[in-house]
Amino acid sequence: MLQSPSPSVETKASWVVAGVALLAMMMAFGSAWITAVALKDIAAEVGGARSIPALASSLAWLGSGVGGILMGRLADRIGTRWTVMGGALMIAAGLALSTLGPPWPLWVGHGLFIGLIGLGGINAPLYVYVSRWFDRRRGSALALISSGSYLAGALWPPVFEAAIASLGWRQTMLWYALFQMAIVVPLAAFYFRNPPEVIPPAAATGSGTTSPRVLGLPPNLVFASMCAASVLCCVPMAMPQGHLVAFCSDLGISRAVGALALSTLLGTAFLSRQIWGAISDRIGGLATVLIGSVWQACAMTAFLFTQNEAGLFTVAAAFGLGFSGIIPAYVLALRELYPASEAHWRIPTLLLFTAVGMALGGWLAGLLYDYFGYYAPAFAVGIGANILNILIVGTLVLRSRSRFATA
Repeated sequence: MLQSPSPSVETKASWVVAGVALLAMMMAFGSAWITAVALKDIAAEVGGARSIPALASSLAWLGSGVGGILMGRLADRIGTRWTVMGGALMIAAGLALSTLGPPWPLWVGHGLFIGLIGLGGINAPLYVYVSRWFDRRRGSALALISSGSYLAGALWPPVFEAAIASLGWRQTMLWYALFQMAIVVPLAAFYFRNPPEVIPPAAATGSGTTSPRVLGLPPNLVFASMCAASVLCCVPMAMPQGHLVAFCSDLGISRAVGALALSTLLGTAFLSRQIWGAISDRIGGLATVLIGSVWQACAMTAFLFTQNEAGLFTVAAAFGLGFSGIIPAYVLALRELYPASEAHWRIPTLLLFTAVGMALGGWLAGLLYDYFGYYAPAFAVGIGANILNILIVGTLVLRSRSRFATA
């Protein structure tokens, strides 16, 4: 009768691993924020076209999504430790190459080295890796590690702004390349050993694993709907993140204050993501996605009516509160609806589609700005995409609730 508490893979070591993964993600994603802060400086070298540096950031996001699928499979074979260490080295190489541009060295450095091989070897493999250390508080753990990009955005923009003003964007990239590599490589080598091998049945089975159908629909139809929804929610998610500093500058607000506004947005996202993780453990992944998406759409709309410094900081904080729980909630929903044996390909594939949305949103905002000369049309397109996302996710949540009611 020793059956009372079901066996769990979670230990203190699980949270140590999650904490180190958070630090690795924070350092890795820091590389992508240099271009966002230096957007106007880089654009000035190519006739003021903001779509060129915006495309570099988009290629980094897109590359990380494609690379996540390839590197996720490689991590399954050789271990996450090695893909993370290799990814850190490739990010450093990509930053060094980017200093030879713009445009082509910047695009290749960001898309191939920082994105495909660098972040691709770190982001998706760590999602899968850390999820295997947890079974009871998996939502909280995924929310923690996925906060790495936002912790990077909260910490680094003011630092990068000061460094760019003093040294220029090229020297800032080179120094950060060395710093990032020196932190991530030894941490990965020491901490990222093999995860627990045996996952208890309670952790491996979810509501969708006992039937060939998910939410009463073909499993891959639900999965495709989630992938489409992730693209649509990440298009507006990327726009303020990649263009807020430039947007502030257009309103006559200094780049230093713009960088602080971006830091506020992402710092709020980091703090609130921990709350969203706890909420998702209680109400489920899909419901969390829906709430976050509605909140994001409202905050995105508020950007259209914001013209002063105080308003920008308020809306930036509200935007960070809303969108921060969405991506880890998607991952949690996958673990709830599909068998653990499918995590190694479903999670990286979903993250690829989120990266496509982030890439499309950042680039599209730059392209529409170059055409119209202001950001309102781009933000309006983002809001439209967000509304379509709400319709898809809302349909899935309704099916989930009706299926639970009839069970």
